[in-house]
Amino acid sequence: MQVGVCYGLMGNNLPPIPEVVALYKSNNIKRMRIYDPNHAILNALKGSNIELILGVPNSDLQRLTDPANANSWVQSNVVPFWPSVRIKYIAVGNEVSPINQAGLAQSLRPALVNVFNAVRSAGLHEQIKVSTAIDTTLIGKSYPPSEGAFRDDVRWFVDPIIGHLVWAKTPILANIYTYFSYVSNPQSISLPYALFTSPSVVVWDKGRGYQNLFDAMLDALYSSLEGAWGGALDVVVSESGWPSAGGTATTFDNAKAYYTNLIRHVKSGTPKRPNKPIETYLFAMFNENQKEPQYEKNFGVFFPNKQPKYNLNF
Repeated sequence: MQVGVCYGLMGNNLPPIPEVVALYKSNNIKRMRIYDPNHAILNALKGSNIELILGVPNSDLQRLTDPANANSWVQSNVVPFWPSVRIKYIAVGNEVSPINQAGLAQSLRPALVNVFNAVRSAGLHEQIKVSTAIDTTLIGKSYPPSEGAFRDDVRWFVDPIIGHLVWAKTPILANIYTYFSYVSNPQSISLPYALFTSPSVVVWDKGRGYQNLFDAMLDALYSSLEGAWGGALDVVVSESGWPSAGGTATTFDNAKAYYTNLIRHVKSGTPKRPNKPIETYLFAMFNENQKEPQYEKNFGVFFPNKQPKYNLNF
C-alpha cells in the first residue's frame, strides 16, 4: 500500500505545477489529493498514472445542492479529464461541522448525493467514488477505541451521510492527526505514543493492544461508524502529518519520525482491522507560507525549492 501526498497551493514560492507533478513521479508518489478542481493541475496530471482525490471546496457546497449545478461541475471538472487523469475519489467538502458551520452542514448531504448522481449519469460511478472528509472532532467519545461514538447532537448530520456512503459502497475519508490530539492533551498522551515510537503496548482495550495513537484514533472512528450503521465502510485517511516547526513539539526529528513511521505502519492495518492496509495521504507536499498559525506553514515533506525535508521512502 503506497501512501499519497496532499498538494496544497497556499504558498507564494511554490514550484510551477508541471514541476510538482514531475516531482511526484520522480519520488514514486503514486497518489495525490487536491482541494479544488484546478485545471492547471488536472492538465498536468494527464497521462501521469497518479491516482487523485479531487476536492470540492466547502465554499461550493451550497451551489451544488442544485442538481443542475452538480451536473455542470462534473461535466467541466471530471468528464474532460477522465480517464487520462485517474480520478479515484471526489471529496465533497472537507471537515464540515454542524457545530460551527450549521448552514454548510445542511448543504453537505444534498451536494454529496447530487455529485454522486452526476458522476453516475456520466457512467463513471464504478470508477470514481464520491465521498466527504468527515470532521473527526464529531466523535464525542474516543477512549477506549472500542467505545468510540459520535456526539449525540451531530447524529442528525452524520447518520444520513454514512447511510448514503454505505448504500453507494464508498469509503469515508478522514483526516487523522495524532499531533493535534497530543498537543491538546499532553498530560494523558505520551509523545512516543503519538509518534509510533512506543516500545510496547500503551493501551489495552478488550484484548487489543495499542502501541500508537494513530491506530487508536482510527479504531475509535471505526467504532463510531459501527454505532451509526456504518460498520461496512472502509476509511481512507485523507490527511495525516506532523509539523516540523512553529508550535509545541514541532521539531524536525519529531516530524521525521512521524512521517517515516506512518509510511511503514499503514501497510499493516489496525488492531480492529488487522492485515488490511490503510490507504493514507500525507499532509502535505510543501511548506505553505501563506497559512496561519505558524505551525501550519511547516507540514511540508518537501521544501518549496523541491528539496526533500526528510528523505522519506515512498
